[in-house]
Amino acid sequence: MIDFHTHILPGIDDGSRDIGQTKELLRQAHRQGIHQILATPHFYADRDSAGHFLRKRKESLEIVQKLSENEEWIPEIKAAAEVYYFPGIGKADLLPKLCMEGRLLLLELPFAQWTSGMYRDVEEIVEKQELTVMLAHVERYYEFQKDRRIWESMFELPVYAQINAGSFLRHGKRSFGIKFMKAGHQVLLGSDCHHPQNRPSNLKSGRVVIEKKLGVGMLEEIDRRGRLMWEHAESFTEKK
Repeated sequence: MIDFHTHILPGIDDGSRDIGQTKELLRQAHRQGIHQILATPHFYADRDSAGHFLRKRKESLEIVQKLSENEEWIPEIKAAAEVYYFPGIGKADLLPKLCMEGRLLLLELPFAQWTSGMYRDVEEIVEKQELTVMLAHVERYYEFQKDRRIWESMFELPVYAQINAGSFLRHGKRSFGIKFMKAGHQVLLGSDCHHPQNRPSNLKSGRVVIEKKLGVGMLEEIDRRGRLMWEHAESFTEKK
């Protein structure tokens, strides 16, 4: 299993505060059978420079990687960022530095009605920068889309939808994820874990619900897509 959205790096954002919390989150992941983890600390362009963020991420990642020297059970970790949208992001040349393998971008959109400007920015990231866009926790945006035309247009682009596993454990959010996947959208899963107790790693629990509602074939398809993305992010594009 691959967790495509985590805040496990210590002391860099509102996720893990220290290496102790990070180690516990990694233990939780290991017990669930998670073998690869994408570390995606928050990046806000209006609060931090890319250079400063990348230095902090590198230092934090090195601390975690030292654990694996003596702890073989620790999953493989790759670094990226959860990049919060800002106007003009479609032209921002800093994006590849914030991607996994310089290609896969985890993009967080505003919790508000999406606009045509947002759509054009995402379109530009995909078509002009030629990056692979994974929209973070898509289940959290839907209720804000009173005008669904931009929502529908956004998912006609070759973008991927990351859904938080925890949303399948909540009745109010579960139905969205089930319907969304039934509609044929290209989904990847993440725990969005921040804290061992308050926001733990829970990928396996969410997968149990998906298998019950949609069958093991859906999980196999998600896993197939995830493996290809993890191993070939620099060249992977799955046509709709």
